Amino acid sequence: MSSLGAHNSGPDSDGPDVPEPSHAEKARTLVHLQQTGGLSTISRKQPGWPFGSVMPYGLDEQGQPSFLISSMAMHTQNLLGDPRASLLVTPPESQRDPLGAARVTLMGSVTKVPTDEAASVRQRYLARHANAAYWVDFDDFNFFRMALADIYFVGGFGSMGWVAPADYMAASVDPLAEIASDLIREMNTAQQETLLLLARECGKLDAEQASITTMDRLGFHLRVKTPDRMQGGRFAFTEPVHNEQQARAGLADLAAKARAGTPVLHSL
Repeated sequence: MSSLGAHNSGPDSDGPDVPEPSHAEKARTLVHLQQTGGLSTISRKQPGWPFGSVMPYGLDEQGQPSFLISSMAMHTQNLLGDPRASLLVTPPESQRDPLGAARVTLMGSVTKVPTDEAASVRQRYLARHANAAYWVDFDDFNFFRMALADIYFVGGFGSMGWVAPADYMAASVDPLAEIASDLIREMNTAQQETLLLLARECGKLDAEQASITTMDRLGFHLRVKTPDRMQGGRFAFTEPVHNEQQARAGLADLAAKARAGTPVLHSL
């Protein structure tokens, strides 16, 4: 069960609010799609100072991260002294646009997984990190898990907010999560005329180029290049989509409405 957020093209926009997944859903999806984050622990050597580590992670059924770490590692020693930590997760596109890309910081207490829960945590972790099978049984390695205390999500410029752990754990991963990147690349190439049609007919823009930047079950963000500027906005699918075929049909439906002059919900 999840709530919906709303998107407006900016503070100067007169466009309507267009439904989109909540911050909780976006955070849950981002954490699901990635496998490694930046773990910050509290240093034992320099009390009170943060200590950063590259950290592969697994996930339990509620999206809480687990770690397979050695007792010899500095971050493990830090956690044994003070379990408070944070995990920063970013997508690959942050390499190109670090401030414009989404990111999420999970905060919580990281403690050793109880023996009676270790088998299930191990199974889920190895499903994401098969190479860890080579050292998972070393005597100095153990599973630790973060009990979430708070979450901060940044969706890009002007889109940010705190997410309650209960909302995050109750949220679902977006059904297009695994295929969205490939689908966006395909549509930006094969459906360029359709995207230009939406920009010109719905947004009334002198569009030279249009491209989808993100897509989810409720709609997509469209970036439009005009002769004098770049502009962005969100389009809502008429109905939520749950797979590749429905997403293609959803885009075709919006194009048909644009051609017919039927209203389309958007914020261009």
